[in-house]
This record gives sequence, C-alpha cells and structure tokens, in this order.
Amino acid sequence: MQPSSSSGHLERKLKNRHIQLIALGGTIGTGLFLGSAGVLELAGPSMLLGYAIGGLVAFLIMRFLGEMLVEEPIAGSFSYFANRYGSRFAGFLSGWNCVALYVLVGMLELTAVGKFIQFWWPGIPTWVTALVFFVLINSVNFINVKIYGEVEFWFALIKIVAVLAMIAVGAYLLTSADRPGQSLSNLWSHGGFFPHGVSGLVMAMAFIMFSFGGVEMLGFTAAEADQPRQVIPKAINQLIFRVLLFYIGSMAVLLSLSPWTQLLSQMKLGGGIYSHSPFVLVFSGLGETMAANVLNFVILTATLSVYNSMVYCNSRLLYGMASEGNAPKSLMQVNKRGVPVRAIVYPGIFTGLCIVLNYVAPASVIEILMSLIVAALVITWVTIVVTHLRFRKLRKARDLKARFPAPFAPVTNCLVLAFLAAIVTVMLLTPGIRASALVIPVWIGVVYVAYRCVEPRHAAAAIGSSDPTSQLEHSHV
Repeated sequence: MQPSSSSGHLERKLKNRHIQLIALGGTIGTGLFLGSAGVLELAGPSMLLGYAIGGLVAFLIMRFLGEMLVEEPIAGSFSYFANRYGSRFAGFLSGWNCVALYVLVGMLELTAVGKFIQFWWPGIPTWVTALVFFVLINSVNFINVKIYGEVEFWFALIKIVAVLAMIAVGAYLLTSADRPGQSLSNLWSHGGFFPHGVSGLVMAMAFIMFSFGGVEMLGFTAAEADQPRQVIPKAINQLIFRVLLFYIGSMAVLLSLSPWTQLLSQMKLGGGIYSHSPFVLVFSGLGETMAANVLNFVILTATLSVYNSMVYCNSRLLYGMASEGNAPKSLMQVNKRGVPVRAIVYPGIFTGLCIVLNYVAPASVIEILMSLIVAALVITWVTIVVTHLRFRKLRKARDLKARFPAPFAPVTNCLVLAFLAAIVTVMLLTPGIRASALVIPVWIGVVYVAYRCVEPRHAAAAIGSSDPTSQLEHSHV
C-alpha cells in the first residue's frame, strides 16, 4: 500500500532541545519511582551500588548502539542494524521482540498511572485511568512528530526539575534541623549497607536493570532528528551523569530521610505488591503534605512521559521494520503530517488489553508485566551488543574509522554479554520471575516459526545490497 503523504518518509522535525530532553528524561519513569520498592526489599541500601553497576552497563550498551547510529541515523535503529549486519532473522527477532517489549511497557505505565491517581482518589479503579490516558496519549501521537517532541520535552523537563528539587529539599531537611531518624547513617545503621549480604544485591540486579529499560529508545529519534550526528553522541554521553544524579543521588537522599526498614513497611501491601512510590511516602511520612502531592503529580507526568515515548518508538520501529520487509508494508503508510498512523494503531490495540487486565486482576498486573519486560529487555540488549561486534568487524575489514567509537570494544562487549547472562541466571534463581526467564527460548522459538512463515514473502523486500560492507562504504561517505 502506498503512503498517503507525497514523500512517504518520516520528517526530521526533532530539534536538539527535543533530543536532549528526551534522552535526559528517558531513564526517569516507573523503574525509578515505583520499581525501586522491590529493589529496596531485596538489597536495602546496597541498591545504590546496584544502580551504579546497572547504569554503567546501560551506558556501554548505548555506546554500542550510538556508534552504529552516528554512521547510519535511520528509522528502525537496532532492528535495522541486526537485519543488516547480523541476519534477516536477527532483524526480525529484534524488531518484533521490541514491539512486544514496548507494548508490555506501555501496559505497565498505564497501570502505574492508576496507582498514582489512587494516591488522591483511592476509589477510582485503575482500569478507568488507564482507559482515559490511553486515549489522550495516542491522540497526541497522531498529530505530528513535532507535537510529540514538544509534549515529551515538557514532560521530561517537569520530572527532571522535580527530581532535582526533591534532592535539594531532602538535602535541606537533612542539614537544617536535628530530626530523629534522619541521617546519612541510615545508609548503614539498619542491618548494614548489605543487610541481606552481597547475594541480596545480586538477586536485585534483574529488577535494577528493568529501571534502565528504555535507554535504547533514543535510537528511534535518529531518523527524525535535525542533526543526528551531533546531538546523539551528546545525549548518550550524558547517560552516566544522569544515573549518578537521578538514581544514586535521589535514592541516597531518600534512604537518608527515613530508615529503609521503616520505608519498606509503609510500601508493602499484602502479597508483595507496592501501592505507592517510596518518594511520595517519605515526604508524606515527614508531614510534608504539599511536597508529597507535588511529587505524586510529577511522578504521574513521568509515567505518562514513558508511555508517550513507547507509542512513538513502537510506531517508528514498525515503520523501519516494514521498510526492511520484516513487517507488513502497510505500516509504512504515513499521513500528510508524516505520521505512520497504522504503526500507532496496531500496537495500541494490544496495549489497550491492560485496561482489561486491570479490570480482571488489578492486584497482579505490575509484577507480571515487570518480569516479562526484563526478559524482553535481555533479548534486545543482547541483540545490540552482538550486532555491534559484527558491525565493528566489518568496518575494521574495510579500514573505516568510527565517528563515535564505543570505549574498549570488543572487550566491553564481552563483559556486557557476561553480565546479561548473569542476569538471566538470577532470573532463573528467583521464584517470582523464573517463568519469564524460561519464556525467553520459547518466545524466540515462536518468533522463528513466524519468521519461517513470512520469510519467503518478504525476501524480495530487502533493501539495498545484500553485502553489508557496501552499505558501510556508503554510510561512511
């Protein structure tokens, strides 16, 4: 089916400020504000070290992806690279796995929205708020990419300013008055920095890595960025500082304001489900009602920001996959404003199932979705790391220099792969998420069967040369 726009292409309307704020806000969402509760239970204060390790791994993965993006800033991101430098199945798997991943994340974010609304109005069912914001966010994405960029810019700005303000307010409370129970000593005086031993931190790493899911979304802005080869490296290099400030800084202040054991008892609600953000509960417990309400509003916007990004990234991923022949060509159809409408509608249908899930089983949705998301993230990140190894090997054979080389590759590639293998091992050893680890080979098998069914029909749709080295020469020029 031919695109409805005259060009049939996405439009480069995302400016430098859009890319920078999308990247800055990309790691601030449910993983930090809500998922940190489960990490706290397993690791206690040592979660600070866990976030530092996880942030470093996420940074390296983004540098691998960034090296490829700077050479070829096109739609499809890592799915395109897997298809071009790995195999057609690798591109097919990474693409459809990521589509499923972002649908799951979208379902999680819409569910989390309901939890934060219940902080003010406990009687409103989560499925109602999920439905309302599902309609609103998808409507925004139908307008054009510039509107998405503006909405995401302000969403990101709100949560960045809020986290910085929270750190400042927390630091003020710690230093301005001698309040009982508020001290940096809370980081080590209630069972030690490792209250459950090093094993507790190790078992928490799977949930910690969930917090960094979404950093790879920056890749999908490349095709619509005004100057991708200038702004993408800047955005990626900021990641390590964002981790230090937003994750480690905010959690250090949070755990100093209240003993972690006391905070955990407030967050727990029968069966290991967490009803509210630890950030909100700390300030509520201190009697700072206004601060707690403002924080809850900010966390709400942060969650909507992540869902907004999921809608955007999934549509651009499907657009890129369609151009590679790994998805129906109809998904390349764009309207006169350059928006791939069908690529927004179809994933939205599946994301909307979270409304039904929240109606049927509201108490179990978050834990189920988080575990499945971690499994899908592992596949996505492994694809990026392995594809980058192949990419570098081909470039080295052609004696092509990288504009944005990943540090210490290929040694860092191997270290990250070993780390991800350890994450899968942790998942297998954790009863609550073991099933999601066991699902990984099953899911890959299902995707392979689907690939074998459609591959003959899409083989002719491969674009460019079958020799990736010729593409390398072209991109270098």
